[in-house]
Parts: sequence; structure tokens; C-alpha cells
Amino acid sequence: MYLIIPLYIFVTGIILGSFFNVVGLRLPKRVSFTTSRSSCPHCSISLQARDLIPLFSYVISKGKCRNCQHPISITYPLVEVSTGFFFLLAYIHFGPSLSFAGACLLISLSVIVTVSDLAYMIIPNPLLLFFTICFTIYRILEPLHPWFDSILGALAGLGIILAIILISKGGMGAGDMKLLGVLGILLGFKLTLLTLFLATLIGTVVSLTLIALEIIGRKDPFPFGPFIVLAAMVSYLYGSKFLELYFTTFFM
Repeated sequence: MYLIIPLYIFVTGIILGSFFNVVGLRLPKRVSFTTSRSSCPHCSISLQARDLIPLFSYVISKGKCRNCQHPISITYPLVEVSTGFFFLLAYIHFGPSLSFAGACLLISLSVIVTVSDLAYMIIPNPLLLFFTICFTIYRILEPLHPWFDSILGALAGLGIILAIILISKGGMGAGDMKLLGVLGILLGFKLTLLTLFLATLIGTVVSLTLIALEIIGRKDPFPFGPFIVLAAMVSYLYGSKFLELYFTTFFM
């Protein structure tokens, strides 16, 4: 019985991850992800029910389209498994609680943003608007203390990235600014600042590594959204401990 609920959470995450992948790929192109049928991107054959079972279809087909035998991108099962993993991690951390529900919302946004930003370097406005509403409702049910910390977090997320855009004359995108503003509603002021710090740190390490390996060039555009949402998840799960350790180490 103890393993049933975690297994259910993990499998649910895998199933939702498959859907989030579709949303992330179709929403920026304004293609319906509710009525339009899935098809192979290479031969355009419509996929059948047996082709759409999250994770298992990829394994059974050996990662190839059953019609044209063209390799299917590994990103599909990676997104599905990653979503399941993060859902399970959040459940282990928070248990059945409103905080777990907030984590699921955050993970959902993070997965869709990562897929969309990596594929097109776009963070769709309708997606951000939808999660602005979701996070606002969530913070009404589970408010921060003080309650206006959500407002401060949103303003900090928008304001700091806006300042960076103006100073660097376009060094970051408006999508990143709006994304961090939306996340600020959920995270509050301190965790929003921590998120920006961690995102910058992770993004710098990854980008320098890719440049050193000559995978990208120094002037190549590089999506920052995935680092923001990864940092936001770390902050939501462990940010309070990070801040407590920081203030204890340097101010006690």
C-alpha cells in the first residue's frame, strides 16, 4: 500500500509529461493540442492509439516510426520520465498537501516552457497567462506570509529582468521577464531572487561548457527559460533551507 501512491504519482507524471510535450511543441505554432491528431513529423502518418502510450510506445517501437522507420527523438521519453520523476520528488518532499499541488503546477509550467523554449526559443503568452491565473488562485488558497510577498515577487521578477534587458540592450528576452514575473507570484520576493541567482549560475556553467565543447558558438542564441524554471523548482523545494544556511553562515 505504501508504494501504490508514489507509483500512481510517477505514472500520472509520465502521462501528463506526454501531454505537456505536445502542448510545448504545438502552442507556439498555434496548432490545436486538443483536436488535431498526432502524426509522425517525417512521414506525416497519423499515429494510432498503440503509438501514443507514454514511454511504452517508444520502447516497443524501438524508438522508430512504425511506418517510415525514422528515429523518434529521445526528447519524448525524456520529457515523460522527467515529469514523472519531478512529480514523485515533490510528493516525497511535501506529501499530500497544498504545497504539493503548488509544486505540480510549477512542474507543469516548467516542462512546457522547457520544451517550447528549446524547440523555438519562444515562451508563449497564453501559457504564461494561464499559469498566472493558476498561481494567483493557488496563493489565495495557500498565501505567503505576508500575503503581499507574492506581489513583491512578481514585481521583482519583472523589474530585475527588465533592467537587465534595458542595460544590456536585449541581452535577455521579454519572455524570460514575463516568466520570472509569473513565477514570482508563487515564490515570493526572496525565492524569486534566489531563482534568478541559481538560473544565472546554472546557465553560465552549462553555456560555457557547451562553448568549450564547440557545440554552440559564443554569439549563438541560447534559451534561458529552462534554467529559470529549473532554478524555480529548486527554490520551491529547497529554497528556504538554502536561505537559512546562507544567513546562518554569513550573518550569525
